[in-house]
Amino acid sequence: MEIKLIEFEEHGDDRGTLIALEQNKNIPFEIKRVYYMYGTGKGVVRGRHAHYKLQQVLICVNGTCKVLLDNGKEKQVVELNNPNQGLFIDSVLWREMFDFSTDAVLMVLASELYDESDYIRNYEEFLRQRKGNRDGNSIQ
Repeated sequence: MEIKLIEFEEHGDDRGTLIALEQNKNIPFEIKRVYYMYGTGKGVVRGRHAHYKLQQVLICVNGTCKVLLDNGKEKQVVELNNPNQGLFIDSVLWREMFDFSTDAVLMVLASELYDESDYIRNYEEFLRQRKGNRDGNSIQ
């Protein structure tokens, strides 16, 4: 499984650092939704789902967290610990975010507005969708 980390260009001087996020430039889609999570307790796992269409870029703008990515055949864990780096997550890819530091702020840029029908919350359904996609069948 290929993991796509996006390195964002930093602009800074003695006043600090700025990173610009631009749709269809350093973010590979039109940004329709932005949200962030913080105050995540010790041992809490977020995510535990996939999406039929939605794509995301995850940026840990403060602190650290880990992301488990699963394509139905293999799993890989990525640690996010740098605000100038974003993790691209394509559709139909299972994700779980965990091991948040107490100061972690995880920002998510999404290609679609919230739509509950786009979520795959059952792991067995996720595996069926992955198999259908590999066999050439269309995903919803």
